[in-house]
Amino acid sequence: MRHNKSFNHLSRKKAHRDALLANMTISLITHKRIFTTLAKAKALRVYAEPLINRAKNDSMANRRLVFSYLQNKEAVNELFREIAQKIAERPGGYTRILKTGNRLGDNAKTCFIELVDYNENMLKEKAAKKATRTRRSKKAAAPAAEAPATEAPAAEEAKAE
Repeated sequence: MRHNKSFNHLSRKKAHRDALLANMTISLITHKRIFTTLAKAKALRVYAEPLINRAKNDSMANRRLVFSYLQNKEAVNELFREIAQKIAERPGGYTRILKTGNRLGDNAKTCFIELVDYNENMLKEKAAKKATRTRRSKKAAAPAAEAPATEAPAAEEAKAE
């Protein structure tokens, strides 16, 4: 029986699945964005985010633990040096999945999975939105400012009559 075993096995045995997820995590760390199927991306998120979280605390024990999963010195060094600095203040959610539609051959759902702090286009949009955000929107503030100005001439016209 498989009661309460709710993770996706990806049609692979454990050793094959672990190798797949380790290789995808290495690619994600080195390239910052990879193109894959939605099911693999969701499984990768569960596998990679705890490893990325370990990189916040740069100790020998954490490096060895991450290396035991990835088996790639370059990826571990990049994770602990570059990526750890960018995610230092972020409490979680280090990856983003962007759906891209279905694949032509087998109609599988495809997507990008990327590290959140490395997408320059979205970071620029976010900075632009933060700069213009106020308590009241500009549209609501503009008619309120114009309303007394339009009422004053109307009041003067009413007095003149």
